[in-house]
Amino acid sequence: MRINAVQPKDYNRIRVEPLTGTIGAEIPDVDLRELDDELIAELHDAWMDHKVLFFRDQDLTQAQHVAYGRAYGELEVHPFTLNVEEHPEIIVLESTAEKFQAAETWHSDVTFRECPPLGSVLFGRLVPPHGGDTCWANMELAYEQLPDEVKEQIEGRYAIHSYVKAFGRFMSEAERAETAERFPDQKHPIVRTHPVTGRKSLYVNRTFTLTIDGMSPDECRDLRYLLYDQASTPEFQCRFRWRPGSIAQWDNRCTQHYAVPDHGGLHRRMERVTLAGDRPV
Repeated sequence: MRINAVQPKDYNRIRVEPLTGTIGAEIPDVDLRELDDELIAELHDAWMDHKVLFFRDQDLTQAQHVAYGRAYGELEVHPFTLNVEEHPEIIVLESTAEKFQAAETWHSDVTFRECPPLGSVLFGRLVPPHGGDTCWANMELAYEQLPDEVKEQIEGRYAIHSYVKAFGRFMSEAERAETAERFPDQKHPIVRTHPVTGRKSLYVNRTFTLTIDGMSPDECRDLRYLLYDQASTPEFQCRFRWRPGSIAQWDNRCTQHYAVPDHGGLHRRMERVTLAGDRPV
């Protein structure tokens, strides 16, 4: 497999240091408390090219975290997570020895909604001294590297996405029925076109995709798992080691991510704001 590396561009205000040849870039020497239109425009351009941006040594209050997210658009409130009372746009993702948790499957966030998120900005509030890395996968490459016969098989087809696998298992039957009224299953294209770049990406994930429209789960099992497994190809990935004050900002429309659950009983607290998106096409 030969993959051409992303070539960093020259900017007036920022320096871009690619993390791998295919996805992810660190932006050093930027203070996200000091924003202006030119800086946001350059960061947005780098974001579209590299899909995930990383920042180190940031000292943001929760209000400043929200303000940085809003610089790119409207923020949404997640329907099923613990949120900060003073800033409900902030999701708290916390793991302790008493309650260990990690999003340890490859997924795009909240694809069970009619308009899934555009992207997210994740801030490391409390980071263990080792473990707890996060990986991201470039789903445009995941699509490009599919065999031609698989591309033909999925062209123009849709997948059914649902909250049930991720959140419904913790609910009673009555709660699932009520939640299904608020968040009915959604039909999204298997191959999504990015609204900014025009590039195509694979848009199914193990966490929220139930089946392929027009096929039973059994009929499409092999195809679904082949598509799910594309995210796990190392050539499509980057891996980020967190430090206190680190930020990761990803495009949810063309990436998947995986939280590595190797920090055991060590305390880890991450806070996330999420940008509202549009309906996939």
